[in-house]
Amino acid sequence: MAATAIWDVTDRLKRVLNYAFNPDKTHQGRMAADGLQQTLAYTGSNAKTERQLYVRGINCDPGSAYEQMQRTKQRFQKTGGIVAFHGYQSFAPGETTPELAHAIGVKLAQALWGERFEVVVATHLDKDHLHNHFVLNSVSFVDGKRYYDNKASYSLMRQTSDRLCREHALSVIEQPERGKVKHYGEWRADQESKPTWRGTIREDVDAAVAAARTMSQFYAALQAKGYDTKTHVKHLAVRPPGKKRFVRLRGLGEAYAEEAIKQRILGSNLSEKKAAVPRPRRKRAVMVLGTRTATYRKLSGLRALYLRYLYAMGVLPRYRSSPRRASFLLREDLRHLAVIIEQTKLLCRYHISSHVQLVSFAEARQAEMQEKRTERKICRRRLRSCRQPEQIEAYREQIATFSRRLAQLRKEVRLCEGILARSDTIKDKLQHRDGTFGKEVEAHERKRGGRSGR
Repeated sequence: MAATAIWDVTDRLKRVLNYAFNPDKTHQGRMAADGLQQTLAYTGSNAKTERQLYVRGINCDPGSAYEQMQRTKQRFQKTGGIVAFHGYQSFAPGETTPELAHAIGVKLAQALWGERFEVVVATHLDKDHLHNHFVLNSVSFVDGKRYYDNKASYSLMRQTSDRLCREHALSVIEQPERGKVKHYGEWRADQESKPTWRGTIREDVDAAVAAARTMSQFYAALQAKGYDTKTHVKHLAVRPPGKKRFVRLRGLGEAYAEEAIKQRILGSNLSEKKAAVPRPRRKRAVMVLGTRTATYRKLSGLRALYLRYLYAMGVLPRYRSSPRRASFLLREDLRHLAVIIEQTKLLCRYHISSHVQLVSFAEARQAEMQEKRTERKICRRRLRSCRQPEQIEAYREQIATFSRRLAQLRKEVRLCEGILARSDTIKDKLQHRDGTFGKEVEAHERKRGGRSGR
């Protein structure tokens, strides 16, 4: 059994030169590799190939494959865009030997790309399942045309791999399961327990299925959550709030295809659905210190905006609102929760409430940054001409102090820039959530409360 996949590699090569030989940054599966040179370093890693005994170059020398591929791109003036394609071919554990796996990988690469492209084939031995990695130059050394990866080319890759496996008496996946491969970003978010917008759509669809007895009720439940739906089309699609493009539900997994949703709705038993438990009303408490009642200054401006947003997202415990019950727009920002919390802390720490105060604060920090850079530059100049060990150590300590302060200032300036860019978006999302912000009420939102007009 040999599983295959191929994906494109896009990145700035200059940035990944220092990243190339870091073995902790390698990944398996359908993922986006970080640059041509990194990919070549990964596939030819000594620890994974036993001193490169199972590395082979087709139309190139493995030791200088990066330079040869770059010369091909420069020759045809196609150095941008997709820099390479990274593929793999994985065998079942214990089914083959390293020699046979490598031979099959070389034959596969020669059959698919050997006539027009430079390819590096490396067989990795670091897992229970032996697997081949292919690094394919995106530009042909023959005519300068780019490799076009699509469903047809991947189907040919899978068919050729299956044919070679049958020739060597290896098993073949006769009926591959659909919907099992995740996008790299979604897979990485699942590994880090972070929400994704596709996962948020699944949660909303599941909630709509649980609350519906018919497809019409299902569509109405999604529309109540702010989704636009395409129902009279070949594939059922929805558009989340704030997104420009529709998403086909069948692309979220087999359980989210239209027929599967119908079966889930028909198979559900309404009597088994739990009724929502009403929340107890909270009583307001007044804190009394001695004989005087403690009074608190009401927040306003940016601080109030950010705190309210964290309450609405269910992060702050005041209302105990679950993130699952928040709207799609709010749950989507859970991916950026760490940044939003840092921005909120900055606003509260320095008591910043207006955009004018924020801009003034950022300008003061930038002026201090310029001052610290100048002082650090002078200190470094003195260090180069100093010959006294004690004074040298003092200069180094001063330089380290300046560097730490500059790092903090740069962080605060970035947070200020993020607040300026995010504050209007947060306000729009809160308005979209409940139709009001402060004393502002949208005209078309006034009709949404209470019963419908039917």
